[in-house]
Amino acid sequence: MPEDKPASDFRYATGEARVPWAAVGEHLGHEDLMRLVEFLARPEAGQEEEYDRRLTEVQAALGKLSEVSGPATKLSLGDNVSKLAAEARELLGCKYACFVTNATAGFEMALQYANVGPGDEVIVPGITFIATMMYPLQSGAKVVFADVDPNTINIDPADVERKITDRTKAIIPVYIGGYPPEMDALMEIAEANDIMVLADAAHAFGGSYKGRAAGTVAHFGAYSFHEVKNINALGEGGIVVTDEDFGKYFPQMRFLGVDMSQQIPNWLYDVIAPPGKYGPVVPGNHSATEIQAVCLSGQMARLGEVIEERRANAEYLNERFAEVEGIIPCPLDTEDKKSTYHLYLLRIDHEVIGQDVQVFRQKMDARGVTQIPHFAPLYHFRICRDLGYDTEAIAKSCPNVEMVFNHQFTHLPLYPLSSEQLEYMADAVIDAVEEMKAGK
Repeated sequence: MPEDKPASDFRYATGEARVPWAAVGEHLGHEDLMRLVEFLARPEAGQEEEYDRRLTEVQAALGKLSEVSGPATKLSLGDNVSKLAAEARELLGCKYACFVTNATAGFEMALQYANVGPGDEVIVPGITFIATMMYPLQSGAKVVFADVDPNTINIDPADVERKITDRTKAIIPVYIGGYPPEMDALMEIAEANDIMVLADAAHAFGGSYKGRAAGTVAHFGAYSFHEVKNINALGEGGIVVTDEDFGKYFPQMRFLGVDMSQQIPNWLYDVIAPPGKYGPVVPGNHSATEIQAVCLSGQMARLGEVIEERRANAEYLNERFAEVEGIIPCPLDTEDKKSTYHLYLLRIDHEVIGQDVQVFRQKMDARGVTQIPHFAPLYHFRICRDLGYDTEAIAKSCPNVEMVFNHQFTHLPLYPLSSEQLEYMADAVIDAVEEMKAGK
């Protein structure tokens, strides 16, 4: 790709002309904005009448604003998307960052760089969200499930090393709940075997590992801004990062290989197959919108405050649980590892308590406390059986996965809870555990 011409994503926007071709076919009017306001700002119970009055005022104000303003002339892959990428690069300290539709798109772009396909193997933790394994399955590669460290539910480097073969193309460690895995050990194993490492840092935007941003201690990293994450991009969104030279092709990987820096005869652009590690790759379409970028940029500015509140909630719960026999509190920050506290990892020592986490979860449900183990063992899903995986053999090869999922762990929420909610949740956990120890 020529270095003297900037690469960009193609969208119509022909600039000044007597008859231009606009990027936006049908502009958003103030009526459309009102629908967004009504969707994003719902009435509180008992406040419907006052809500309707104030909504009428907002509608009138938007109408007046429209008299002195024009509509956005770019809705996809414009200046705000570029600005967000620059902010991410600065925050994360990486060379390349690309805003995409979701973290899964970022995984795909990274694994395409490694030319993952039929006959290859990709190692993933036995417990993670299904997105971690989906592109390897789609590509025809074999997914190899590694055991986890029961203390963090993160991938176990020793088991990764045991399961490497001469067909292993990639390893995907996951920051479960935002807590860093043992990246140094994983990178040492990968470098010794010429394997690409993709950090699934979906939960970890804003964390760190040994002074470096979470997700950047790898060949590639990807983050999620889905609605449940610490910060979000209007419900969906992702960022993929790298220091590899392949990052200069992120714009083409994001939008169908379109390369505006060069043209074929009589046309606006060329379409390329960027060079992967072992050969050319065919890009997909993972375009992101301007309004998502505007939203995420604003939330990124308060990310530190968001994580600090979650950290404080986790520390409170740990203080409450520390003296209760049978409760294993969430791992907190160390000098080398800084979590984002997306989830609170709660484990119970089923051998001490005499009952397992399945009973505990029922007791918590009865007390009105929602908790969800993130996530189920991937190989138990039907898709793996449909594709011919020997799930019983895999389960035997991942004893910690089976033990922690069936007997020990769940997750508690850490998003901004009231002090009353936080105290009630801690009381409920302690009460449930004490009941279980008493055989009730």
